[in-house]
Amino acid sequence: MVLAAFIIGFSKTALGGLAVVAVAIFASIMPTKESTAAILAVLLVGDVVACWHYRRDADWALIRRLLPAVIPGLVLGALFLRSVDDTVLRRSIGVVLLILVILQVWVRTRVGATVSSAHHRPAAAWSAGTASGFATMTANAAGAVMALYLSASGIDKRRFVGTNAWFFLIINITKLPFSIALGLMSWADAQRAVLLAPAVLGGGLLGYWTIARISQARFDVAVLVASGVAAVALIVP
Repeated sequence: MVLAAFIIGFSKTALGGLAVVAVAIFASIMPTKESTAAILAVLLVGDVVACWHYRRDADWALIRRLLPAVIPGLVLGALFLRSVDDTVLRRSIGVVLLILVILQVWVRTRVGATVSSAHHRPAAAWSAGTASGFATMTANAAGAVMALYLSASGIDKRRFVGTNAWFFLIINITKLPFSIALGLMSWADAQRAVLLAPAVLGGGLLGYWTIARISQARFDVAVLVASGVAAVALIVP
């Protein structure tokens, strides 16, 4: 869990898609559904660390574009958590993410561009927002979805990470009532998150140091690689 907390801290201040590796670690040592609430508490610690580091770097226009579509995704995710085998669901999300990564790579190599105007379309924002809400409620896997959407927008790395940080702070706070209503969240999860906070902070500092020293081109490639790793982490048991 300390390793998972360190990865969460790094992912929150550097490469968001890697958080799913921490999700996989938690799911391997706890019952899957209970692990979603346990890691949610740790993710919130990471959100606070990331938002402090990038408190002036969020693109609020992008966030406002996505937020209205997140609630339907959260509701759908909560309903699925009550009725669907979450192992199958987690692997399905992984397959979808892997397809999105492949499509992103194909588009970039075909047109030789890093910026797309697709994120300005309402359909793209609603698809990304709903998918983020659904993926985060069912498998805490929305980081890779958001990473691919922001990558397509072509924003610079600091604005990328800052937007990601504030978006997920809002989303993860919104998820708390759902997790409590499903009977998944307990005081033990909050206490565990406090104990793991130093590891989250250490990972966050390393991520912040990394972002300051990595070029924009390498960051863009790293985002795609991290998203691919996240997809594989969901697919492979």
